[in-house]
Amino acid sequence: MKSDIEIARTIKLQDIYKIANKAGIKDQEVIPCGGYKAKISLEIFNRIKNNKTGKLILVTTINPTPEGEGKTTLTIGLAQALQN
Repeated sequence: MKSDIEIARTIKLQDIYKIANKAGIKDQEVIPCGGYKAKISLEIFNRIKNNKTGKLILVTTINPTPEGEGKTTLTIGLAQALQN
C-alpha cells in the first residue's frame, strides 16, 4: 500500500484560483499563500449572506487519528462530499 506522501506526489498541483473558482469563490476573495494554497477573505460573507442554499461546517480542535487524519483532511473530505 502506498503511503500518504507517495499518493500526494502522484497528483499534479492545481492553481489555487482555479480551485477557488470551482467552489464559487471570486478571485478578489482569495488571499494567496504561495501558488497552491490560500486563505479566503471574510468579505465573502457579505456576498453570500442571503444565499438560501448553502452549507457551513465548522471543524475545530480534533486530534489526528493514528493515520494522521486531522482537521485539514476531514475538512477537505467533507467539502468533496458536499460537491456531489
